[in-house]
Amino acid sequence: MLPKKGNLSKIDKARESDPEFKRLRKMHSAVESGINALEVHGLDRCPDHGINGFKNYVALGVLAYNVHRFGALLMKQDLKRQMRERKQAA
Repeated sequence: MLPKKGNLSKIDKARESDPEFKRLRKMHSAVESGINALEVHGLDRCPDHGINGFKNYVALGVLAYNVHRFGALLMKQDLKRQMRERKQAA
């Protein structure tokens, strides 16, 4: 759902001014963000061959991303706990 470049025909202008098109265009940036996150966590190249290897590799990339996010949440909770303990000790 990307807009066309340059001068638009009346049909294209009507299509791009449609609320559904605008909603889907906003969703596109979220998809790009998700793709970038997977690439950062090891999914930038797929050394496996075939569709099954590709599916396994994508699954591992998603798992790595989720483990990373889970670890960040645990670290944040631990930091909050330490701050509470420091306040109580003081």
